Amino acid sequence: MASPTAPTALSAAQAHARLRELTVVDVRTPGEYAAGHLPGAHNVPLDRLEQALPALKAAAERRDLLVVCASGARSATAAQRLSAQGVPAATLTGGTGAWQRLGHDLHRPAGARTPWAMDRQVRLAAGSLILTDLLAARGRRRARLLSAGVAAGLVLSAVTDTCGMAKILARLPYNQPRAADLDATLAALTG
Repeated sequence: MASPTAPTALSAAQAHARLRELTVVDVRTPGEYAAGHLPGAHNVPLDRLEQALPALKAAAERRDLLVVCASGARSATAAQRLSAQGVPAATLTGGTGAWQRLGHDLHRPAGARTPWAMDRQVRLAAGSLILTDLLAARGRRRARLLSAGVAAGLVLSAVTDTCGMAKILARLPYNQPRAADLDATLAALTG
């Protein structure tokens, strides 16, 4: 295994200028990927990164890797994990949000159903839990512990720039890649 190097970060402008010479790996869930991704990006969800390691090593031997997510947080984690395995990878600062703010297009699969973005799924789940708890707890002060727990989780999520609820929601079936899709992605990265 090669010695790890610190992952580099590319701005959206730098990534756009070098896009033809990069292999782009989008580490968001398949639903987020379907909602819009960088041109030519391969979808390897963050929780499948270890499974994809041989294919990513092969891809990195041919072209520089650029790891992408919505904001840059998950891609930074992925780039660090790859670096620890001796696979050099850059991350896109600001993620697909920064890419779009510069006016660059995101590609969407033709005819694909566009599931909600992960942050929207988290807002729905957190809001639903709090509302349900508050309605169930009318007149009972102790019953509001679920609301307090969700609120504490949201604060922790903001402070640490991680999201436990997103990790749980990412495991739901509609946020998982189909085996055939992941196999095809890994074959494309290897070949």
